[in-house]
Amino acid sequence: MNNPALQRLSGKVVIVTGAGSGIGAVTARAFAEDGAKVVLVGRREAPLVTVADSINSAGGQTLVVTGDVSDADDVDAVISHTVNHFQRLDFVFNNAGIQGEGGPITEMDEAAFDELIAINLKGPWLMTRAALRVMIAAGHPGAIVNTSSFLSTAATVGTSAYSASKAGLDAMIRAIALEVGPRGIRVNNINPGVIDTPMLRAHGDTIIPPLAARAALGRVGTPEDIASVAVWLCTDEARFITGQSILVDGGFTIPGPR
Repeated sequence: MNNPALQRLSGKVVIVTGAGSGIGAVTARAFAEDGAKVVLVGRREAPLVTVADSINSAGGQTLVVTGDVSDADDVDAVISHTVNHFQRLDFVFNNAGIQGEGGPITEMDEAAFDELIAINLKGPWLMTRAALRVMIAAGHPGAIVNTSSFLSTAATVGTSAYSASKAGLDAMIRAIALEVGPRGIRVNNINPGVIDTPMLRAHGDTIIPPLAARAALGRVGTPEDIASVAVWLCTDEARFITGQSILVDGGFTIPGPR
């Protein structure tokens, strides 16, 4: 974790939600490799501890906090534990999210819609609000990055709720960027295309080759593809980028998602 060439975030503190697997776990490690102290957040402790152990064994520093991002009290507790433990907060990667049950709108129930919106949209809103209160009070620059989706501007059958939740994220950051830009705080989204994660593999391994064939680069994405962009958006190299939803899809959506 101590490669001098990668210590762009030395001394900084980042919260990563949904850090127990997939994009969140890989990005947490990437932040640590770039010198940041990492707060790992999720609803289940065991996978968070596994990721934390891998970071700590490589010389990084972590804090594990369990909680539900859609619960305001849990979110406030995450922020409180972070500041009490590390005495600062610089970045947040709002990655926790679910696909939900999906399906045609006529077959979805209201509870499934409410859960999806609560985790995918309300959760980042709550975490951003709580984090910004700390960042503004501290008076130093910071950055927030959210995991959106290519489906915020596209759609497939059965994604009415999921697409709405991600489109809401894209709209949300534009207003927040205007509110906190004068304080040196930047807010951006990453909009992944098709990424090889446990969430994708849940649909079966056979889904991957035809999806890869549709991308300009001839493959589906990896969590590392997203992690590198998330970390970069928090570095000074991205100091003039805010309010943007950045598509990271290997050219999958160039011809359209169908």
